[in-house]
Parts: sequence; C-alpha cells; structure tokens
Amino acid sequence: MIAATPTSADWWMLIAIALLLCVLIVLSIAEMGLSRVSKPKAQALADSGSKGGQALLGLVSHPERWVNPLLLSVNVCQTVQATLTGVVSGRLFGPTGVVVGVLLNVVVFFVFAEAVPKTYAVQQPDRAALSTSKLISLLVGFWPLMMISKALIGLTNIVVKGKGLEQGPFVGEQEFLGLVEAAAQEEVIEHEERELIESIIEFGDTVVREIMRPRPDIVSVDFGSTIDAAIDEAFEHGVSRMPVMTEDEDGNQDVVGIAYTKDLMKRIRAGEGAQPVDSLIRPAVVIPENKPVAKLMREMQRDHFHMAIVADEYGSITGLVTLEDCLEELVGEIVDEHDDEDPMVRPLPNGESLVDAGMAISEFNDHFETKLDEEEFDTVGGFLFGILEHVPVTGESLEIDGWRFVVDELEGRRITKVRVLPVVDVE
Repeated sequence: MIAATPTSADWWMLIAIALLLCVLIVLSIAEMGLSRVSKPKAQALADSGSKGGQALLGLVSHPERWVNPLLLSVNVCQTVQATLTGVVSGRLFGPTGVVVGVLLNVVVFFVFAEAVPKTYAVQQPDRAALSTSKLISLLVGFWPLMMISKALIGLTNIVVKGKGLEQGPFVGEQEFLGLVEAAAQEEVIEHEERELIESIIEFGDTVVREIMRPRPDIVSVDFGSTIDAAIDEAFEHGVSRMPVMTEDEDGNQDVVGIAYTKDLMKRIRAGEGAQPVDSLIRPAVVIPENKPVAKLMREMQRDHFHMAIVADEYGSITGLVTLEDCLEELVGEIVDEHDDEDPMVRPLPNGESLVDAGMAISEFNDHFETKLDEEEFDTVGGFLFGILEHVPVTGESLEIDGWRFVVDELEGRRITKVRVLPVVDVE
C-alpha cells in the first residue's frame, strides 16, 4: 500500500478532522457533566458565584432544551468526521486505506471523544458542567439548530408514537426505576427516598382489590342494632366508621350505609343509646374492586369521604377500603394505638417463618426473594387456595419453587396462617 502525496485539500480535511475531535471531546464532557448535576446543586453553584453557574442553572432547570440539540450536534460531528476520514484515507491509500482508516477512526474517537472525556465528567461532574455550560447555552440558542432538532424529534414521535411534534423523548418506567436505584447506590438520594419514589411509581398500577380489607375482616354493625351496641363494637375494634349491614331472606348481606362513631357518641350523651342506629346512617360510597387506587384517592380528597365499600362485578360486597389504606400504599404501614402490631412474618425458633395469609404476594416475594404469581392472586392465602384447588385442612402442605408451605391456621374455609420454610435438598 503506497501512500499518495497529500494535497492541500487533504491537509485541510485532516485539520477539520482534528477540530471535530476537539469539538466532540467538549460535547461529551458537557453531555455527561450536565446529566449528573442536580438542580439543587446547580442552584448552590450559581449562588456561590461560580463562573458559569447561572448558565448551568438555566440548563439544568430545563434539560429538554439542551438534550436534543446536543445529541444532534454530536451526531453531525461524528458523521462529518467519519466521512472526511474515509475520503482522505481513500485518496491517500486507496480502498485498503479506507478500511484501515475507518478502523483507526473508531478506536481514536471512541477513546478520546467518548471514554476519556465521559470518565472525566463522571469523576468531576461539577467542574465538567461549569466549564461547558456557557458554550452549551450558546449552542442551545442557535436558532437553526433548535428548529432542526425539533423537526427531527417531531418526525420521530410521528413515526413511533403518532402524537405529533410536541412530544419529547420518552423514558420507560423500568429505565426510570433503574436511574433511581443507581442514584441510591451512589448516595445521590437516600434509600428512604428511593423507596418512596418506587412506591409512587407502583401506586399508579395498584387497584383497590390489592389493598382493600376483605369482607370477613370488616368491622360492621347490623341494621336495627342499638346505638349502645354500635358504640361498643366501635370501641372494641378502635374504628371511627362502621358499615351498617342488612341481610335478606337468603342470607345475603348488603351495606345500607356508614355509621360514624362521633354521631353515636353525641346520641349517647343525649341519653338516646337505646335508640336504633338506623337514623344515624350516612350514605356509603360503593366502588368496583378494579378501580385504580390513585383515582380513588383523588376522589376521596375531592368529595371529602374516608371510606368506600368495594363490590365485585356481580354487585356483591367483597371488602372495604379507607383513606389510610391508600396512604399506606405510598408511605408504608401506619400503626396507631388501636392497631394490632402482629407482624406479617414472624420467625420461629426451628427456622420456619409464620406468615399471615393475608400478606400480599408482592410483599412475600420481596421478603423471601421468591417469584410467586402476582397476576392471578393477591394474597398468600389466596395463592395457596388456588394452587390446592380445594379447602385445605390444618397441617396440609405443598412445595413450590424450593419452599414448603404448611397451612397452620384456618377460620372456616379461609387460610389465616401459613408456616414457610425452604426445602433443603438431601443428596
């Protein structure tokens, strides 16, 4: 392979390739540096009078303004330099030179325009962001680049999403959770903040059936009961509201309304404790069990009610949900002086664990690192009942995915306690 004598055009193209390499180095530092500086950090740098701090704050406050123009600039520079490299290599060394030139170009530009500058920006994010903030602000303010960027993003959204030109790049839920997990591991955010963010994301996918109190656990009072009997029931279980139930000739129960403890107490102080509770009934809100919890919570705030009755697709009462249940889905268990603090999982001396059968499958999977079916079943008891396909007896057991489940306690046909232990393979 004999090299031809470079012409002045070749030298100019080589100079252009070197300049493009420098530009790509700066853009790589800016891309990584800006993406790793939070808005509070940028605000602190701006308040301290750091050079470039105000420009940095403007960029970090509106990342949608610089991400696309920056990525477009990187793409244009990479395309142009690759083309120039191919042209120069072909002119100087022929077809073989094109192959060698392209390979060398990939190595050089990856090392010096990607790996090295981005590694530096990861190690020194504040310095990287501040040093490039003014340049990127000028780049973002370049009107033709902005218009081209918006047009290309609009074309992308039309092709992929079909929602026109005003949508921006999309981040999936799992990608976002991955970013949150990485931020927690790098101590950018606290682990408690990570858990809250994950709860908020999951909150949008949760339906009422997953958090409701099932029908057998509802504290209620019978229609026609006295006010004294109703207040005794409320005090015994520490509740502020109770459904008032009625029963037809076939034994089917229905909710006729809600009795408030404060209303009962007012009547008792007035000496009317022997009167029936019927006159104090307030209307009950009935919702379907597949209603999203986020939507229910907004309705509770808007319409000022704290309790709703849950019904299945046939109209039968299946459970009850309160505002506290919705909040617990976000912030975790809320225990007051009236709640039973019996844990969902209690380790036993023999190595087994006693599990409340009402424990959610998702929580069980998180605690024991298992992969039980969360789609078809909501609770551990429901899962076992579905797998067994019959009403079990106390002591009945089965093995699933390396774990033995033993029915420890029953209430009628309902599983209430389960003993769980890992299965040890004996060779």
